[in-house]
Amino acid sequence: MNNGGLLVAGTTSDAGKSVVTAGICRWLVRQGVKVAPFKAQNMSLNSFVTREGAEIGRAQAMQAQACRVEPTAQMNPVLLKPGGEQSSQVVLLGKPVGELSARGYHGGRQQRLLGTVLDCLAELRGTYDAVICEGAGSPAEINLRRTDIVNMGIARNAGLPVLVVGDIDRGGVFASFFGTVALLSPEDQALVAGFLVNKFRGDVSLLEPGLDMLYGLTGRRTYGVLPFRHGLGIDEEDGMGVPPRERSRAWGRVSLRGTVRESNTAPPVGDDVLRVAVCAIPLMSNFTDVDALAAEPGVVVRFVDRPEELADADLVIVPGTRGTVRALEWLHERGLAEALRRRAAEGRPVLGICGGFQILGEHIEDEVESRKGAVDGLGVLPVRVRFAREKTLTRPVGEAFGERVEGYEIHHGVGEVTGGEPFLDGCRVGQTWGTHWHGSLESDGFRRAFLREVATAAGRRFVPAPDTSFAALREEQLDRLGDLIEQHADTDALWRLIESGAPQGLPFIPPGAPA
Repeated sequence: MNNGGLLVAGTTSDAGKSVVTAGICRWLVRQGVKVAPFKAQNMSLNSFVTREGAEIGRAQAMQAQACRVEPTAQMNPVLLKPGGEQSSQVVLLGKPVGELSARGYHGGRQQRLLGTVLDCLAELRGTYDAVICEGAGSPAEINLRRTDIVNMGIARNAGLPVLVVGDIDRGGVFASFFGTVALLSPEDQALVAGFLVNKFRGDVSLLEPGLDMLYGLTGRRTYGVLPFRHGLGIDEEDGMGVPPRERSRAWGRVSLRGTVRESNTAPPVGDDVLRVAVCAIPLMSNFTDVDALAAEPGVVVRFVDRPEELADADLVIVPGTRGTVRALEWLHERGLAEALRRRAAEGRPVLGICGGFQILGEHIEDEVESRKGAVDGLGVLPVRVRFAREKTLTRPVGEAFGERVEGYEIHHGVGEVTGGEPFLDGCRVGQTWGTHWHGSLESDGFRRAFLREVATAAGRRFVPAPDTSFAALREEQLDRLGDLIEQHADTDALWRLIESGAPQGLPFIPPGAPA
C-alpha cells in the first residue's frame, strides 16, 4: 500500500470514532502495515506532550501507541483547549498561538489553518503506508461546512474515502446514517463509502434486514457490526458536551469509561480497599491521571463535588485544570476549600496535580489565564505561582520514594517552592503533596510506593498488587480494539478502501447540502 488513507467520521460526537480509529490502526500494524493516526482538529482538555515538546490530544497519543510509533505534532496539528463557554486556546503544531472565541475561530481563522493541516497530512502520507484519520462531531454539521477542516473539508482536499460510524446503542442509527449522507453535497457524498455499526447488543441476524434496506436506500454497504463491549475505550478527549450545570457531576461518568476505569473487579491484595476522591473542578484537564490508580486492585476512584464526600476518602486528589483561579473559586463556593485545608491540617493525604498543585499553594499571580491578578491560594503548600505567557511543555524524568518516575508537564503557571520536602518538581508538607507532573502515577514502582505511604497515613491495611503494569493494561486494551476490528469488520473490504479510495459511482441521495 502506498499513501493509503481513510477518514473515520461519526453520526454524532462520541459515536466511537476514536476507538474505531485506534482499532483499525492496531489491526493494520499487526498485518505489517506502517500506519499513523491523524486528527486535523481536536477539542480536548486531555492532552499529551510529545518527545519534541509539542502538545497534542491524548486520544491521538494513544492512537499512535496503537500504531506502535512515537506521537508527533503532525498527528494533531490543531488542538483547541476550552477555557470557558465562549473561548478556547488554539494550539498549532504543538504550541499555543492565542485565545479565540468560537465565532472568531469559525469566522475565518479555522479555514486559514487548512493549508497547515493538509501539509501535515501529506507529510504523514509520504512517510507511512497508511494514515487513519479521525473526524470530529458529525460531517453533516451544515452550519460549519464552509470552514470545515476536520471532516469532509479534509476528505475532499486529500481525496480520502470516508467511513461513517454510528452508535446503535443510542438508537436511531439507520436514520442517522441516512441523514448524514443526505445532508452532504454531491461532491462530499461521493467520498462516503459506507457505514460501521458500533456497540450492537444482540443477534446480528436481526439487524441484517435493516442493513440491506440501508444499502438499497443509499447504495452504500456496511463494513462491519461491532458488538457492545464493556470497558472498551482509549483516553477520553473531553466532556465539554455536558451541560454546564451538570458538568461537575458528569465528569465522573465521562472519565470512568475505559477498561482501566471500569473493569477493576479484582479484590484487594490486603485486607482493606483504598478510597480515592477526585475533586471534580471546572475545566478539569488530564483527568486520565487517575486511571493508573483505578487500575490497581482494591483502589476505588470516584469524582466528588461536595465536602461531605471527602470524609471517608483515604486520598483526595485536586487534578489539573485549564482554569486554576476559576477552579479555586469553585472550591470555595462548594465548601471544598475549607474541607481541603482541614484535611491537610489533620495530616490526611492530599495530592495536587498541576493546576491542583497551584491551588494548594500560598499565592497565585495570574495575568494570563484568568487575568485576575493576585489571588490567595489555599495556603496548604509553600509555593507561589506566577503565570507566564509561554507554556511549559516538557517530559521530565525523576525519582521519588526511591523509584524512577516519568511524567509530562503542560502549564503556564511557574511555581516557586519556598519550603517543605522536595517531591518531583513540587513539594510535600506532612501528608500533602503537590507536583506539576501529569502521568507520574503511570510509573508502576512509584505508584505502589505512593499508595503504601497513603495507606499507612490513612490507617488502611491496603497492599498494592506487586504485578500491576499500567503499560501492559494499555497494550491489552489496544489489542482488544484491534481484535474487535479483525473479528467483526470486513477487513478485506476495509483494506481495499484504504488502498484504493471510495468506490466509483456511488449514488447521490437527495436533498443534499442546503444552498
